[in-house]
Amino acid sequence: MTDPLASSGIVVVDKPAGMTSHDVVARLRRSFHTRKVGHAGTLDPMATGVLVLGIERGTKLLAHLVAHDKVYAATIRLGASTTTDDAEGEVTSTAGAADVSEAAVRAGIARLSGEIMQVPASVSAIKIGGRRAHELARAGLEVDIPARPVTIYSFDVRDIRRAAPYLDVDVRVHCSSGTYIRSLARDLGADLGVGGHLTALRREAVGSFTLDDAHGLPHLDEQPTLSLTLDEALARAWPVMPVTQDEYEALAMGKWLEPRGLTGVHAAVGPDGRAVALVKEKGARLVTVFVARPSTL
Repeated sequence: MTDPLASSGIVVVDKPAGMTSHDVVARLRRSFHTRKVGHAGTLDPMATGVLVLGIERGTKLLAHLVAHDKVYAATIRLGASTTTDDAEGEVTSTAGAADVSEAAVRAGIARLSGEIMQVPASVSAIKIGGRRAHELARAGLEVDIPARPVTIYSFDVRDIRRAAPYLDVDVRVHCSSGTYIRSLARDLGADLGVGGHLTALRREAVGSFTLDDAHGLPHLDEQPTLSLTLDEALARAWPVMPVTQDEYEALAMGKWLEPRGLTGVHAAVGPDGRAVALVKEKGARLVTVFVARPSTL
């Protein structure tokens, strides 16, 4: 029997600079000959690296992948602020950063580590009153975005280069979903009193999906193949919970099971190795949060 989900799954793209995430979606729609393509978290046009996309029923999984943590390599330029907090914006102020010490940089980074409150960039995709912040900012309207909690698990300095009047800091950041690296650049510059913005950004990982999984767009144009099937993606991104055939069929119908003392979301996998659903415990029940293989399929 042909698997109805054989063409469904995840494609991990190494996004090139200069393309929007929607550009990549459009490219894969042509390569895979389907309209059912979506992405799990936007990458700015200047950014490169891991962009996770869903194909066919894999698009239904994307909302659950968006919440996973991320890893970035970035370069922060100290000594200038811009309208967009990155190199694509107009410079709004400058201050010589040549005398900023490495110790001061590391201390500033330490203050931006752990659980912090962060104000997203004014050109972010955050919705304010039903409109994207970047739409309001580009229309010349005042954008007041409230701070929100994010977690910076690690914020490591890889290199510091002095190019007067600037100081370029190469960093690697492991952070929670919703963190804006350009905002970290802005806030580090503000904390040091010289201004700061992002000049390079490369996403190295989204949850368990890394650059090792990624393909370039030319490769996918010629060989449009999944990086992971839906079964493989579920088992990779979440802990596996084996289920019996009877339990598999119950979950396929959206029914709940008896709790097992689980913490967080798990991938329920049947005796045949196929993932039927994502499940979590809610009160005295083990319930589905996403059914990969519904009984109606």
